Amino acid sequence: MSKVSIIGAYNTKFGAHVDVKDMISFKKKTDTLSFYDMIIEAGRGAIADSGLSAKDIDGVWIASCSPSRFVNQEHVAPLGVEIDPALRFKPMTRTEAACASSSVAIYDGMYAIESGRFKNVLVIGVEKMNLLDTPAMTQALATCSYWPEEGGKGMTFPGLFAELAKAYLAQYKYSESEFRAQLAHVAALCYRNASKNPLAHVQNGPQTAEAILALPDSGRGSNMMIAAPLRLHDCSLVTDGAAAVVLSTTEFAKASRKKVVEIAGIGHSAEHLPLSKRPNKHVLEAGKNAVGKAFAEAKIGAGDIDIAEVHDCFTINQLLCTEALGLSQDGRAGLDYVAGRFGADDDKVCVNLSGGLKAKGHPVGATGASMHALVYKQLMGEPIGQAPTKKTPEIGVTFNVGGSAVTNCVSVLRRVK
Repeated sequence: MSKVSIIGAYNTKFGAHVDVKDMISFKKKTDTLSFYDMIIEAGRGAIADSGLSAKDIDGVWIASCSPSRFVNQEHVAPLGVEIDPALRFKPMTRTEAACASSSVAIYDGMYAIESGRFKNVLVIGVEKMNLLDTPAMTQALATCSYWPEEGGKGMTFPGLFAELAKAYLAQYKYSESEFRAQLAHVAALCYRNASKNPLAHVQNGPQTAEAILALPDSGRGSNMMIAAPLRLHDCSLVTDGAAAVVLSTTEFAKASRKKVVEIAGIGHSAEHLPLSKRPNKHVLEAGKNAVGKAFAEAKIGAGDIDIAEVHDCFTINQLLCTEALGLSQDGRAGLDYVAGRFGADDDKVCVNLSGGLKAKGHPVGATGASMHALVYKQLMGEPIGQAPTKKTPEIGVTFNVGGSAVTNCVSVLRRVK
């Protein structure tokens, strides 16, 4: 079985790519960077970065969570043809796995190469979310929950992750103020990292936990409660964007370039979709299962990781991902963030150097591809934004989840040349 490497990557600017005409209702919006344009930009960028021509691509995967609701477009895979005329007649497939859609697409592309049928694959993740108003956007995302018990009953994703936060609090018995400080340190780290990332959605967020904790509870500029105990600065953004990678065999990569980053191991594990069926909500059990698979295939342990991009759709999930990866003991990740760990100057492992979903942004279908693209760039010595200051990274991990940590995708990327 051929090993697979990333040989090219591209990430569009993340942000709210709309021009709002009505500042009262926020309903009159003009598209400034369309769903279609983002696919073309990301696809062309990744192919150019790979050094290949479009004619060398054997197949295309396009991942998108809910384009039918966000932009009234289904059957999105053939849009890959518009990237380059040479892609006409190539096989193209769309994947959907909520916020993990493009990690799953990368895995499908890997399987195609490993089968020997394809040599080079283009994978794109894309989402255009900001054309909808807030209620419509919230309902679109709610369809990624278990509708009969959750979305259909008015439960939102802040509410679902708040349930994980409540379970975490009950398990480890932190006071409300202790826990709030832990989450504020997570958010502040992501804001600091995003301020160095020219592609990030937010580049001027509050840089310290103290600044976040000092914000008022209500009114303009507040850190209002969204779903207790999660507040505004605990939540990721509604973002538009796309990212893409080109995959090939490691054999080809080593023969054709000076630096090579291999996908050394992957883990893909599914959890119960209904939150009500999970026995332990204070821990990502399926996430730990995916970590175990990826680490075993790559033959690494937590201590080998130099950088990690984890799925901080909400700050509680950054704590849970950090613990699932073994970077902190269960129940102690928040204390480690408060102690100043995981920043760019950490001599062991740096987390979310991109700014994470919290500040880089979270265009749901693009998130997994973006994680892979930016870790790849770090390992190639071409960081986009903040880089580790005390080491040259050789091993990076992506931890991408779909839904309320239902689809769990963990990838180990290793520089092998």
